[in-house]
Amino acid sequence: MRGWGTLFAVTGLVALSACDTVPVTSAQAATLRPTARVAPLPSLSAAITPMSDAETGSVRDYYRRLQADLVTRGLLRTDGGGPDTPFTDTQLARNFVRIALFDEYVSDGVSLRARATASRLSRWEGPVRLGVEFGDTIPQAQRISDTAEVAKYADRLARATGHPVTMSSTNPNINVMFLNEQDRLGSEARLRALVPGIAPSSLRAILNLPRDQLCIVVAFSQAGKFTYTKAIAVIRGEHPDLLRKSCIHEELAQGLGLPNDSPAARPSIFNDDEEFGLLTTHDEMLLRMLYDNRLRPGMDATQATPIVRTIATELTGGSAS
Repeated sequence: MRGWGTLFAVTGLVALSACDTVPVTSAQAATLRPTARVAPLPSLSAAITPMSDAETGSVRDYYRRLQADLVTRGLLRTDGGGPDTPFTDTQLARNFVRIALFDEYVSDGVSLRARATASRLSRWEGPVRLGVEFGDTIPQAQRISDTAEVAKYADRLARATGHPVTMSSTNPNINVMFLNEQDRLGSEARLRALVPGIAPSSLRAILNLPRDQLCIVVAFSQAGKFTYTKAIAVIRGEHPDLLRKSCIHEELAQGLGLPNDSPAARPSIFNDDEEFGLLTTHDEMLLRMLYDNRLRPGMDATQATPIVRTIATELTGGSAS
């Protein structure tokens, strides 16, 4: 989960199963494997109080000020890295292991706890189909621009990974939801419909999203598997343009199997310092490594590291990039 301390918002990925159980893998996300079906859960949104227009405007103003502050400080860079951000094959390999093979959060099935945990490589094996949907309060002009942004980014992810990533309005397996606060607070029924048997921790992570968390992606896998079959990304509609675009870039890249952050990763969106707001050349290499056929879902760091080092040397030419 991306962090700006107590003053700034964070984003994060939580990889969870559709049912309650025990965590098994990954870090800026906790991957759970279901052990049993659970009984229908009581509504978690029954006690939510509708927001007033003033409160809604306050949320929007908060994120507008946040973006302005970050940009003023030289953060949320959009250049993808350059001469001021060199990295070597060794650094790239080390960053991959930390970002792809550790989880930042674990879940007990009810709530999430921040705890870096060694995990196993998880990714999509079948084609990824992105479906965009909007809360009722999202303006039409914003819907058009956000849909276009996701479509453009899908093409980039497909090129970076070498894996099929397309837009789909009929049978998406990653639902990208742009929701204002009121939309999100009323989204429980939709979330349950998208993921029958969804765990309480997954619901709470979305329904109780704190103001200092920008966006979230929740990925799901079958019992005993390390391949994703479903994911939901939730992006706040109140964000100004750059923050929304930043959320699209990080959450969808995380949802492909890069769940953690590393303070050593640079230039990268997978770093809590928020220097970069959009996917960088370094991050494209991480995605290429993740979907390299020499790596397999379920590998741990010990198994993957020698292969990762070889791939990193190939991608960088074995020297600073």
